[in-house]
Amino acid sequence: MAGPDSLMARAGPPLSRGGGDAVSGKSGGVAPGDWRGGFDGRVRLRTLVLIRWIAVIGQLLALLFVQFGLAFRVPLAAGLAVVGVSVLLNLVLTLIYPASARLSDRGAAAYLAFDIVQLAVLLGLTGGLENPFALLILVPVTISATILSLLSTGALGLVVLICVAALDFRHLPLPWGAQALTLPGLYVAGTAAALLLGTAFIATYVWQVAAEARRMTDALAATQMALAREQQLSALGGLAAAAAHELGTPLGTITLVAKELSREVTAGSPLAEDVALLSSQAERCREILTRLSHRPEAESHSAFALMPLSALVEAAVAPHRRSRVALEIELKGHGPQPVVRRHAEIVHGLGNLVQNAVDFARDAVLIVIDWDAAEVRLLVQDDGPGIDPDILGALGEPYLTTRPDDGGMGLGVFIAQTLLGHTGGRVAFGNRPEGGCEVAILWPRAILEAPAPVA
Repeated sequence: MAGPDSLMARAGPPLSRGGGDAVSGKSGGVAPGDWRGGFDGRVRLRTLVLIRWIAVIGQLLALLFVQFGLAFRVPLAAGLAVVGVSVLLNLVLTLIYPASARLSDRGAAAYLAFDIVQLAVLLGLTGGLENPFALLILVPVTISATILSLLSTGALGLVVLICVAALDFRHLPLPWGAQALTLPGLYVAGTAAALLLGTAFIATYVWQVAAEARRMTDALAATQMALAREQQLSALGGLAAAAAHELGTPLGTITLVAKELSREVTAGSPLAEDVALLSSQAERCREILTRLSHRPEAESHSAFALMPLSALVEAAVAPHRRSRVALEIELKGHGPQPVVRRHAEIVHGLGNLVQNAVDFARDAVLIVIDWDAAEVRLLVQDDGPGIDPDILGALGEPYLTTRPDDGGMGLGVFIAQTLLGHTGGRVAFGNRPEGGCEVAILWPRAILEAPAPVA
């Protein structure tokens, strides 16, 4: 059996059972400032291609101006060949990949590494580090620090180090007039040191600033997502209140007619069982409407607000016990059982998940309550068909259901996820190795046992 920790560890988007409602979750991945990765798809290939076209035009104009404008002797054929390699690569990438293609972190790093090497070869033909345009070797590393991971930026810095060392060791003379210009070796070494230190400083500074901007952007996106979910839940609350109000009158009429029919139908009539079923279902609808209009804050401050966790779970499970499906609760905690407030969110949220498990179970549903000094875990396990991978891409959206014929609106697990999230819980879905679905709910114990705020 997959434990709750393993489920929580892999809960990218949590999975959903076949045919049931979907539940959302944060996708796994690397934090915005992670040095190892998590930056795939942040840059479009078209952007880097455009930057390279600008560099190619600048290199071509510089070669032609020095050769024909200043009348300095430049290895023009070799220089044009080096520039032509960049032009050819740009054309190939433009023809092969669509304009909307995005590069992985490694792909973009390899792209920029080629630009560094190409510029180093061109500098080697035109004076090496004595060429004033040697400063441009910093550009690819600066771009990497803005859009790529710290690991890729460090790798490009190493490429710059190798290229600068090679240029300092061997290069063609700087194109000049009749009298050749020879710079002292100490000056050239200082230029190399300045380029390397500048690369390290600029890359580190730019990466830190960009990482902070990425963190702020991701935090804003997460806040907007949470606000959107709150607005959706508030809209659902208004819809539930309106439905309870509108359904009250017709439900009363149905109940009255059912009672009249029960008095007129004799005990041995074949319709007696149907009339009894109609009356019981009408009463169940009345209970549901009563719960919709119930005020959770009044319940949480009642005389029975504090209770053992198992009692709270039993309160959520009791309405869903059926003769067809065995519903059991198992305690596996270490130390004293947590004593919690009667959270209406837990009662309704866990009740929705249990109802979903009962609907798909073949014979049994097991609820495991586990706790230690730091965490409280609930596992809802069934022996049903398990997870349907076909709906993973749309998890967490309200009004998502694969059971439209049953009259479901696709809101049960969405509401459960949101309600349990209000109490500090995290929900993850997965398949059990022996078959069936398992829902893991995890709370920090300190949050679950927190005292109620003073009204």
